[in-house]
Amino acid sequence: MARALVVDIGSTFTKATLVELPTGRILGRCDTPTTLGTDVMDGVRAVAAQLGDPAAVHDGRVLACSSAGGGLRLAVVGYERTVTAEAGFRVGLSAGARVVHVASGRLDQRDLAALIDSRPDIVLLVGGTDGGNADVLSHNGSVLATSALSGTVPLVVAGNVDAGPDVAAALEKAGRPHLLAANVLPDIGVVAPEQARTAIREVFLRHVIGGKGLSDDPLFARLVRAATPDAVLAGVEILAEVLGQDVLVIDVGGATTDVYSSVTYRGGDAQPRREVVAQLRFARTVEADLGMRWSAEGVIESASRERLDVPAALPRYAAQLAAHPARLPVDADEQVLDLTIARLAATIAVRRHARPPFPGEAPRGLTDVGLVLGSGGVLRHAPSSAAAVVLDAVLHDQGGGWQLPRAPRVGVDAAYLLVVIGLLAAEHPEAARSVARRCLLI
Repeated sequence: MARALVVDIGSTFTKATLVELPTGRILGRCDTPTTLGTDVMDGVRAVAAQLGDPAAVHDGRVLACSSAGGGLRLAVVGYERTVTAEAGFRVGLSAGARVVHVASGRLDQRDLAALIDSRPDIVLLVGGTDGGNADVLSHNGSVLATSALSGTVPLVVAGNVDAGPDVAAALEKAGRPHLLAANVLPDIGVVAPEQARTAIREVFLRHVIGGKGLSDDPLFARLVRAATPDAVLAGVEILAEVLGQDVLVIDVGGATTDVYSSVTYRGGDAQPRREVVAQLRFARTVEADLGMRWSAEGVIESASRERLDVPAALPRYAAQLAAHPARLPVDADEQVLDLTIARLAATIAVRRHARPPFPGEAPRGLTDVGLVLGSGGVLRHAPSSAAAVVLDAVLHDQGGGWQLPRAPRVGVDAAYLLVVIGLLAAEHPEAARSVARRCLLI
């Protein structure tokens, strides 16, 4: 019986699922605290042993993703903040990155210092539509080639097709690791994320994974296929394909709340109005100020700005969580407060995901979403009735300024299958679809 061991190496827990191939039948699941203090491969071997298949680690049957060590930190350098830099920002998010810095226009020394201070793992260099302005991309490429940016930080060049080869040549001459990809914004209103997303994944695996000091074992770099959010978005894509409907996923984490969606324009919306930067069919947003622990106080601040009700006891509790992220609720009252933070974080994150990115642009079309799926430890471990309250608040958010789904199914990815689907997709597509069908039995 052929099997694959699918592993997500998170900052807190390493989670594993043993899958039969090609049927996609789940043979077992387990998790263990991520072994950051020693070597993350210790945890991978531990979960393989727990699931009765320790040989998988050496047999090449492990498909892994990782968000340990802070995940993938990306800086975007573009031409205009509302055009190519924005396109690069959206593409970076879709590639599973946390965008830690965005610069636009011709880089000067102040801009360069700010970029370096953001400590990116990768720089995405974009600028100009094909046949448009090439000067800014050429200038920024030359500046970065000779800059004090660490020589281990790779660059993905995905701008004006006329300037790209010259920029790549300048980076090559300077000994900078880089990869050339197709323009993320070949024309106004057209975003082409595929090649840049693939390139970001490739340089993440080739240059970043091994450089985070997570493991001294050469197997580690060979096992990891993607950053965890990249794998989740791939899972959303397969899930939407199998379901034949749009999908919305809300992942409430300790530090961030991520929202993923698959949107297909239909009927009168099949040709939406032309926007400067088109929306992606498969999209992800990351809210770094909204989280259950490290960012709990940010939830309170944002809820006040959004005019959402904040219980009187919540600010003090949120401050305790931010100061002690490992703290868990000690009684029923604190469990209620915990779920209140989750409800507020989810509501605000979906508002931001769905609203128009710029004045005059259309909101993200979520009215035809057929499935809303909650994720994150707070929802996976909560009673189903409590998780339903969190998601129900999002789906009845009449004051959010976005169009609500008409009649979606609602559930929680309690078995953590989205990552499994996404990691299986490239090498075992039939198994991925089988797991996706299982995920729909919520």
